[in-house]
Amino acid sequence: MVPTFKNDARIELVAAADPRPEARAKFEADFGAKTFDSVEKLCADPSVQVVYIATPHQFHSPNAIAAASCKKHILVEKPMALSLEECRAMIAAAREANVQLIVGHSHSFDAPILQAKKIISGGTLGRVRMLSAFNYTDFLYRPRRPEELDTASGGGVLFNQAAHQVDIVRLLAGNRITSVRAMTGAWDAARPTEGAYSCQLNFEDGAFATLVYSGYAHFDSDEFTGWIGEMGAKKDPLAYGSSRRLLNTDEVKVKNERNYGGTAFKDVPKARAHQHFGVLIVSCERGDLRPLPTGVMIYGDAEQRMDWLSPPKVPRVEVIDELYEAVANGKPPLHGGEWAMATMEVCLAMLRSSREAREVAL
Repeated sequence: MVPTFKNDARIELVAAADPRPEARAKFEADFGAKTFDSVEKLCADPSVQVVYIATPHQFHSPNAIAAASCKKHILVEKPMALSLEECRAMIAAAREANVQLIVGHSHSFDAPILQAKKIISGGTLGRVRMLSAFNYTDFLYRPRRPEELDTASGGGVLFNQAAHQVDIVRLLAGNRITSVRAMTGAWDAARPTEGAYSCQLNFEDGAFATLVYSGYAHFDSDEFTGWIGEMGAKKDPLAYGSSRRLLNTDEVKVKNERNYGGTAFKDVPKARAHQHFGVLIVSCERGDLRPLPTGVMIYGDAEQRMDWLSPPKVPRVEVIDELYEAVANGKPPLHGGEWAMATMEVCLAMLRSSREAREVAL
């Protein structure tokens, strides 16, 4: 999110917290701002209006509650938390403090998804009847800390990746999910967490969605988006296998070196197009939609055409749009606590459905 914060005039970075001294030193050098070695100290700073929480998943709930206790608005990364109880505690803390709580970035913020929603809301294609989403990545083979490979600690693709697809189909379908049937895959004993899933979601109006994800670093579905990667930057298909090769060294050391402040840290490549989360086809009564990094492809009864979108000037600016409207103008956010908790309910149901080999009603 740093490129977004840095390039949006509505945001001023005034402070940061990190347990790593190298990260604090870089932040001070980059932004001339204060740093702290704890979240609590950051939240107590009177110059801070909004706290962005990008800590490991198990800390989201206590960190958000700490921010709310200091009357700070909250932007927290997905997944919102690791249990519905933690989600409810975050919502209650924000409500009691009268502060805004927004969960993101998920890819339902992406401009092509929002444009597809606008087209659906226009009514020309009729109601959404079916959604098909699939994404094949190298997620499981990027350098990881031990807890990122432990499901109980929030590791694996169900906590880290499913929220993107669930958020997207919930937004576009526009109805409540009533049941979940999922299967998950954990095929590498050296990385003992879920690396893949296939899932069917049923909506209360009769629509349904199929979600497929694999993070096993073989097929790459960016092949179907013109080798534009998830972050909207051009991708080199000749770099195949690079993630796995990094794991031949000290994995945690490599991850730390690549993190902000580390010796191998690199700025996010400049985006040429919008962000995306794999292939998505939305089937309506009178046509199909396919959001792409460059716009939305529309397949009607008699013609197909592209609804083009200009390249983004600021990456993930849609997050700041929602945050600013909520904080400055009091507009209820789309991706608020209740929204994110509903997404987490689906993700947790996917895990339960797979483990119990049955459909789970919500």
